[in-house]
Amino acid sequence: MEPAAIAGAGLVIGAFFLILGLTGVVSRLARALPASIAAGLQLGLGLSLAALGIRLIETQVWLGAVMSALMLALMRYQRSPVALIAVLVGIGVGQMIGITPPFSPLDLGLHLPHIVLPTWTQIVHGTEFAVLPQIPLALTNAIIVTAAVSRQLFPRELPPVNERNLAITTGLGNLLSAPLGGYLMCHGAGGLAGHFRFGGRTATAPVLIGFTFVVLGIGFGESGYAMLKTIPDSVLGGLLLFSGIELALSSKLHEHQGGDLFLVLLMAAIGVALNPAAAFAVGLPVAYAFKREWLRV
Repeated sequence: MEPAAIAGAGLVIGAFFLILGLTGVVSRLARALPASIAAGLQLGLGLSLAALGIRLIETQVWLGAVMSALMLALMRYQRSPVALIAVLVGIGVGQMIGITPPFSPLDLGLHLPHIVLPTWTQIVHGTEFAVLPQIPLALTNAIIVTAAVSRQLFPRELPPVNERNLAITTGLGNLLSAPLGGYLMCHGAGGLAGHFRFGGRTATAPVLIGFTFVVLGIGFGESGYAMLKTIPDSVLGGLLLFSGIELALSSKLHEHQGGDLFLVLLMAAIGVALNPAAAFAVGLPVAYAFKREWLRV
């Protein structure tokens, strides 16, 4: 899609989730869902992320294996910045053996984003091709599952992360970034699990990441993006692999029995084969059928 259509999609999805959060609809929806729905989505998403990580590791198997072993060793120390160390070491090795693009000249300066104002036609186009497919994915992965994972990883956090706040911040984030050329964005359960697994326990980690991206974008422009491309795929694969495992384990499969266990496994299988939105669409009526005792296992 052209940039203006992407901006239009960001405005629409931003308004959608902002309204969903402010009205409390997303909270009522989350409360109505059985725990097995979120668990099935967590397991499916985790397995999908881990599988993607393995495929990326296969692009440079030896480097991926070495870096994964390094990450595994560093994860013994909870506060160790595992991901940052892995990325920096991976970039250094990639440059030494020539498997990643060389560093390009840095274009230091002030690179401000351009304002993008879509027409009604571009808004409709963006809604059709980006908003409608994205809403069920964001609702499941970015809001419902992210809130569930957050409560599991940070059970003593007060006030706890909730679906309403995730929907509101998703809406505001898109409304603010879309006119500046930002792509559609949302929270993510895999990202949260990754932060936790690799030592990020407070708000400092995402604040530092955000600050780094702002500096790269505004201070270095396209050359800042070129710097990110020097990270080997196999290193990214290792990060995804462990993030996926962490997310899958957070589903706590051992706590589910009978029909709930069947539902979790069914949704996970559909999530891996298709996507979380399809798993949600199938799992919801199956959960209702179990509740009404139309189905039994």
